[in-house]
Amino acid sequence: MTMQFENFKLRPELLQAINSLGYTQPTPIQEGIIPLMQTGRDVTGQAQTGTGKTAAFALPILDRIDPNQRLPQALVVAPTRELALQVTEMIQTLGQFMDVRVLTVYGGTSYTQQLNQLRRGVQVVVGTPGRILDLIKRGRLDLSQVRTVVLDEADEMLSMGFVEDVESILAVTPDERQTTLFSATLPPRIRQLAKKYLQDPKTISIQPEQVTVSATEQRVYYVNEHDKLAVLTRLFEMEDISSALIFTRTRVRTGELVTELNLRGYPSEALSGDLSQDAREHTMARFRAGQIKVLVATDVAARGLDVEGITHVFNYDLPEEAETFVHRIGRTGRAGRNGIAISLARPSEKRQVYKIEQFTHQQMSQGTIPTAEEIQAKRLDSLLEKIETWLKRGRAKEERALVETMVAIGVDPIDLAAAALKIAREEEKQRPIPEINPLPEKAVRPERRTRADRPKRTERGDSRGRNRREYAGQNKPRASIRGKQSDEEGMIRLEMGLGKVDGLRPSDVVASIAGTAGIPGTALGRIYIQNHRTTVDVAEEYLDKIVSANTKFAVRGQNFTLIKG
Repeated sequence: MTMQFENFKLRPELLQAINSLGYTQPTPIQEGIIPLMQTGRDVTGQAQTGTGKTAAFALPILDRIDPNQRLPQALVVAPTRELALQVTEMIQTLGQFMDVRVLTVYGGTSYTQQLNQLRRGVQVVVGTPGRILDLIKRGRLDLSQVRTVVLDEADEMLSMGFVEDVESILAVTPDERQTTLFSATLPPRIRQLAKKYLQDPKTISIQPEQVTVSATEQRVYYVNEHDKLAVLTRLFEMEDISSALIFTRTRVRTGELVTELNLRGYPSEALSGDLSQDAREHTMARFRAGQIKVLVATDVAARGLDVEGITHVFNYDLPEEAETFVHRIGRTGRAGRNGIAISLARPSEKRQVYKIEQFTHQQMSQGTIPTAEEIQAKRLDSLLEKIETWLKRGRAKEERALVETMVAIGVDPIDLAAAALKIAREEEKQRPIPEINPLPEKAVRPERRTRADRPKRTERGDSRGRNRREYAGQNKPRASIRGKQSDEEGMIRLEMGLGKVDGLRPSDVVASIAGTAGIPGTALGRIYIQNHRTTVDVAEEYLDKIVSANTKFAVRGQNFTLIKG
């Protein structure tokens, strides 16, 4: 018997939301997790992103919510701001027909709005460890009524140095709480955490299915992060697109891309989780009718989307997991038609592209970015093709009569034709061909070593008890750690004006920078903490995100900015 969502006996408002999203059957992780969480059992879930794990814990949480209670009843801890926002978006989408208030808390933003929402009362809090712990210490976040705690992507929190903060948070929640831990991998430190804080947990492990997507042509273009929009619009010029679906990493990025595409003459709309059901249905109706050629969405917002005739799927941001990639490109190449999936990848994401190819059993062909000359030639060919079509149709009687009138009063026919073509090409001015910067000669960074590949710490490093990250590469001259330039390819050394005297720890640096800028903890390299200053190496491709977040960084209530050493 096939499991249906109705079998879980969820409250009617949740079933209504599930049906509106187009969900039919629960995924394996949902089928395993939901019944266990409904009974209050502690659970460890091992599953990759894209398997439906967020809905797996969101539905039981919402099913048990008391809308009349003002204090938080559920807490979801996530490693990054971006993931926290995605989880919030999913909970709000599933709870759209309920009176439930969800608050997202993360560093780098003003406390005022978050504190105001807490005073008004919220049922669910989703946030990063640093900000959650800060609000607890300030006495502003009361977790005494929390019944469920979810630790999402626990292995990522481990790699970012958040485990101590997570333990401090769990220490102030009720002993009788339900705890659910999700992790793509279960290294020993995560198993220790589960053993210490979970009571007789049941483990649900979902092994990813390997699939093929042979009906879809797959291409990858390696580009600089800041050139993605320019490359996308150049591809739009050259591809024969009937309708396109573009995936971005975040809801904010979706809105920004839609704005830029519309400014350049490509009618686009965003599909985000904060749309009302009526607005979503209206947008989808316009897309199906061809009134919108381009739809830009996040993975969360696109769930349940089923539209025939999508010719192209663009991965504007490469997904973290291969399964998510398959879910995305599976929306083209349907019903016996061929589809095209185009991915824009940073050079440093070459390893991720390889992982996707291994998973799909299909190699992506590496595309060459169209040149300005090729685009101009394509524009001219398209114009001549339209002219030939109308000449063959012979249905331009009014226009022919106008031409004959103008020729009769002495206008040169060739001048007239040239002027008409000039007017016909006027809309091309809305689409200037943007410049693209060449990739650095050594843009593709070598693959990072795994923990097993890294050299063990020396006795000197162990005796001092310092963080491993401080001593990465310790056999090299100390100047390579203390100098103003990073000696690691693809990394930039930045400096901040806080140090040991401020109680700074490497985990503080990683948590603040990665969490606030929305970048993975693995994007940070060597961290060297001195008395009054700290240097940190950051992957070059994330520099733009660092700069945009530079007024928001804070550690232990102290603001800081990052500058080049």
